[in-house]
Amino acid sequence: MIMSNSKLIMVVLLLAVLSLCRTNSLACNEREKHALLRFEQSLIDPANHLSSWSLTEGCCGGAGVRCDNVSGRVFELHLDNPEDFGKSTLIGKLSPALLELEHLKFLNLSLNDFRGTPIPSFLGSLSSLTYLKLWGASFGGLVPHQLGNLSSLRQLYLGGNSGLYVDNFSWISLLSSLESLDLGWIDLHRDIHWLDYHSNRFVGQLPHLSPNVVLFNIANNSLSGQISSFLCQKMNERSKLRLLDLSNNALSGELGHCLMRWQSLTHLNLGSNNLSGEIPESIGSLFSLKALHLHNNSFSGGIPLSLNNCTFLGLIDFAENKLTGNIPSRIGERTNLMAIRLSSNEFFGDIPQQICRLSSLIILDLANDRLSGSIPRCLNNISAMATIPSAIDDKFSTLKFSIYLGYQGSYLGHREDLILVVKGRKSTYTNILPLVRIVDLSCNNLSGGIPIEISSLFGLQSLNLSRNHLMGRIPENIGGMKYLESLDLSDNHLSGEIPQSITNLTFLSYLDLSYNNLSGRIPSSTQLESFNAFDFIGNPELCGAHLLKNCTENEGPRGDENVEGSERSWFYIGAATGFIVGFWGVCGALLCKRAWRRAYFNFLNNIKDRVYVVTELKWSWLRYHFRRNHMISELKI
Repeated sequence: MIMSNSKLIMVVLLLAVLSLCRTNSLACNEREKHALLRFEQSLIDPANHLSSWSLTEGCCGGAGVRCDNVSGRVFELHLDNPEDFGKSTLIGKLSPALLELEHLKFLNLSLNDFRGTPIPSFLGSLSSLTYLKLWGASFGGLVPHQLGNLSSLRQLYLGGNSGLYVDNFSWISLLSSLESLDLGWIDLHRDIHWLDYHSNRFVGQLPHLSPNVVLFNIANNSLSGQISSFLCQKMNERSKLRLLDLSNNALSGELGHCLMRWQSLTHLNLGSNNLSGEIPESIGSLFSLKALHLHNNSFSGGIPLSLNNCTFLGLIDFAENKLTGNIPSRIGERTNLMAIRLSSNEFFGDIPQQICRLSSLIILDLANDRLSGSIPRCLNNISAMATIPSAIDDKFSTLKFSIYLGYQGSYLGHREDLILVVKGRKSTYTNILPLVRIVDLSCNNLSGGIPIEISSLFGLQSLNLSRNHLMGRIPENIGGMKYLESLDLSDNHLSGEIPQSITNLTFLSYLDLSYNNLSGRIPSSTQLESFNAFDFIGNPELCGAHLLKNCTENEGPRGDENVEGSERSWFYIGAATGFIVGFWGVCGALLCKRAWRRAYFNFLNNIKDRVYVVTELKWSWLRYHFRRNHMISELKI
């Protein structure tokens, strides 16, 4: 039994070793062998690189051929030229014989010379293909739409073929598994109206664009290189590009002064890259600009004055950069502005009063800067924040972008988005952005009081004034802001009671009044009961059910507390006066009258002697009784 088991183990090990050594000796499928030979015959091979392909020998050992160890079917062809156009270059055209290789997953023909012949459309029928690399292989003509049939394709490298051109990119959207795409040097200057490749895994550099492209969205990829190489590309005619979205990539460098070449732009998003330098004055040449996103980069310097030329501008997002200086007062002249996001920069100085002229403004985010001075009292002039949000009154409709796709009978649209901190969380707002009403001035050096006018912003949903140096009371009419969902006034120097009207805020789901100098009883309501002690902590004089400090039963309105405090003060004054008079009435007499002083101390000595005698007698009596009881106990034993 033991011998039979050992033999079985040896057989299994032998089969395993043979399977490992099978790659070179494996006989490939007969049909595929003839297909490879026909493919070879269609090519010129000066270096006899493919001479190892033979009818008499197994093709799986041929140069560049990889076969499956189990089935023997060809699944990879590595026929790229390692010598970069050296003697090993393959010349000619591709044979349809490749279609016989039904299990082919990898095809690399890079750096060969196909003499400008078109990429054959039959490659789109290689349904198992996951890697297709034709980089720098001198292909020419139209990139076939049939490549869109390769639903398993992960990598497609067509770059380096300057003779190729594309007339339509709709087929790329069908490549659902695509992770990497290289279209460098390909001519995109044909009748293409839109290019939308966002949210893929594309790498490499940005391609050259046709002047006819209207929309180019390649956001959320891994593209790199200098932004100026793209912006400064040469064009034979004026660009028609209206929407350019390059956000969330790894682009670097400075914008330079080539923006003036893109004067048709209405929407520009370069956010979340590695861009640096100053925002150039040439940005003011984009006269049709409606939305400008430069957030989450490393831009420095100030806001260029030329931006005032962009009279249609409705959205500015410069957050999370290194911008400095004052917020330009002329920003109030852009009456179409609906959203301003300048947070997390180094802006200083006062908030310009002219900002109150922006009657269409619904989002004002100036958080985490170095702004000082007081909050403008005129904020109630921003009428868009004083009205109730309505889907019918969509002010952002002017920022919408869409183009008609004639051959598909539909529209391709684009909606703006913003990253906002609401209720203590950072979120991206897109579809509901037109309904948002926000003022965020947190984390600055603002001083003075909270203007009572701010409570007139009835449509406001989020108000964040935390981490400043604000003083005074919370506006009594704050309860009139009935649509308020988030209120953060923490880390200031606010004093007085929490207004009773705060109980009217029935939509309030986030409240933070911690670390102020608030006092009195926390108002009670069903809405406020949902908050906890952390929302009120750091206010020593505050009391209520939310805190460990309970309010006294007879604690009443502020007026009664003032009367009670006054009576308590007079009590302490009277007690102190009585103590002083009594103390010095006795001690003063002793100091001034010698006879009284001698009699007083003689009295104390007599008292001391009496206490001493009584104490000794009592102690002697206790010792006597203790000894007597002890002796009686011993006699009984």
